[in-house]
Amino acid sequence: MTTFAELTTIGVGGPIARFIEPTTRVGVIEAVEEADAKGLPLCVIGGGSNMLVSDTPFPGIVVRDARRAITVPDEAAPVEGGDRTVHINAEAGCNWDDFVAFTVELGLEGVEGLSGIPGTVGASVVQNIGAYGQEVGASVESVEVWDRRDKRTTELTPDDLRFGYRSSALKSSMYAAPATPAAEFFPTPRYVVLSVTFALRHSATGTVGYGQLAKALGVEVGDRMETRAIRNAVLKVRASKGMLEDAARYLGPAMAGTKRDDQVRIALRAQYGDVADSLAVPETPGSDSDTSVAAERLVSNTADTELVSQSTAASAVTVDSGIAPDYDRHSCGSFFMNPILTAEQAARLPEDAPRFDAALPDGTPGVKTSAAWLIDHAGFHKGFKTSEDATASLSTMHTLALTNRGGASAADVAELARAVQDGVEAAYGVRLVPEPVVVGMDLR
Repeated sequence: MTTFAELTTIGVGGPIARFIEPTTRVGVIEAVEEADAKGLPLCVIGGGSNMLVSDTPFPGIVVRDARRAITVPDEAAPVEGGDRTVHINAEAGCNWDDFVAFTVELGLEGVEGLSGIPGTVGASVVQNIGAYGQEVGASVESVEVWDRRDKRTTELTPDDLRFGYRSSALKSSMYAAPATPAAEFFPTPRYVVLSVTFALRHSATGTVGYGQLAKALGVEVGDRMETRAIRNAVLKVRASKGMLEDAARYLGPAMAGTKRDDQVRIALRAQYGDVADSLAVPETPGSDSDTSVAAERLVSNTADTELVSQSTAASAVTVDSGIAPDYDRHSCGSFFMNPILTAEQAARLPEDAPRFDAALPDGTPGVKTSAAWLIDHAGFHKGFKTSEDATASLSTMHTLALTNRGGASAADVAELARAVQDGVEAAYGVRLVPEPVVVGMDLR
């Protein structure tokens, strides 16, 4: 039986009643429609990097898009004196970092700062992922979606998508209020992403748009550098904070073939060094064109099914190679969003609290502060646990990541999250909102 523990980067979550991996566009739509027609819970999952799912059995259908093609409808080479825009289309199931690597290899600028973010192309636009001075929404030309309400495909423009800080119209359709699921569409948006068309720029250089990145490159913010150098620097900075996924997860059967083999090998070598050469990377299954029907894993919903232990692949690395899994990478990434406050709320923070101009949900001026700063200054430091023997803790490298230290359950992670939320609220009057999609638990 497939479990969310096998499919998510944090390695927790219960068994799934039915897990489907469609290999065609029609197959994705049919799988979604089947769940909706039968009134079953539906979860469309990408890389499993932005989800925290309860330990109880999921009684519905989980769909993971197995289509991963990237196409270039334009002339990839720049036209002398002409427009340097290049459009790239990627199917929703394409691994996000595979897509970034592809664009950098092709000599394109626009998403290099988003290197190393786990997940898929489809999920990237739901969350409007961002890092190191870039957000995906700035490079999106259009998104093809299946509208679950109107039962049709449609193209959404950036105006339709209403991109904001870690938000979009897609994500908003899932929530009645922050961290409060909507009655009709949750944990999957009204609009299911089928593919994304990006508008990138043909250029071998990109702009260094973030201070920490500029420091790593030895340049100033605003300077231009080769996109390859920017990508490499981003990956190194993310690794130094434990904010990359554990590459060993792709050695397990549940994740095999979901990321380019060459990129898996590169990530394994960066993480584990020379020992990675002895690790066998599972071969990628046949291409989508080889199969015309959805590949399905059908499992029964039994309440007494034992959960598959998390981080199976990483544990295998430990056994086979004598190295320990990097538990700081067994997380959902940044667990809490940076709060955007009113001027009155921000005025109650200590003078040295970070403050940045931002827009509130209603469009009026607000003040963004740092969730990591609030967590640390409320007394929750790197490595914090709720008890000495707790199996979930804050990362030992970054206070914003909640990690599975081996054998944690979703309930353990939720207990840690609530402790941090309650402590920050008691200290500063700010209730932190989870960034991941939380299924089967209440973390408001």
